[in-house]
Amino acid sequence: MNKKKKSWLRETIEIVIIALLLAGIIKVFVFELYKIPSGSMIPTLLVGDRLVVVKFIYGPRVPFINVRLPGVREPKRGEIVVFISPEDRAKFFIKRFIASEGETVEISNGKLLVDGKVIDEPPAFRKVYYYNRGDFGVEGKPIKVPKDSYFVLGDNSASSKDSRYWGFVPKNYLIGKAVVIIWPPKRIQLLTDK
Repeated sequence: MNKKKKSWLRETIEIVIIALLLAGIIKVFVFELYKIPSGSMIPTLLVGDRLVVVKFIYGPRVPFINVRLPGVREPKRGEIVVFISPEDRAKFFIKRFIASEGETVEISNGKLLVDGKVIDEPPAFRKVYYYNRGDFGVEGKPIKVPKDSYFVLGDNSASSKDSRYWGFVPKNYLIGKAVVIIWPPKRIQLLTDK
């Protein structure tokens, strides 16, 4: 009987350890849940919304070392992305992906221009009046995105601290793509073309 108890205890411990390892691997490399702390993405995302962020699409970051695994693809303009704050590496930000290396970004008369063309797709770009703010959002001053960097903006342009203020997001700071709001229940929705 004693041997049977040890066997049961050992199996239980093994199952718990395997479950914790699998949960850790999923969190680090596949997807993670995030909570929206500010109003910088209103009306698309509200304070308190909880999101699923998929990490493997852009290539997950390996913890504790500055290495990124290969991803499925690069971010596309208009996608909502999570990244490490360029100002405080202990914080994560969520914004809309605007431009990548080599592209030129300008805000003129409330419109967003990339390489001189007004951006109006996905529909979220048509709903936002972009304000000229900060050193990187000056009227009539196009900004070229440097190598291995991204330019991001919040949907709540009047109240978003984004690339207009602190410049560019290093490529290796990217965490993943926000794909679905899962909480609160009345806000459950996919974030495609939002």
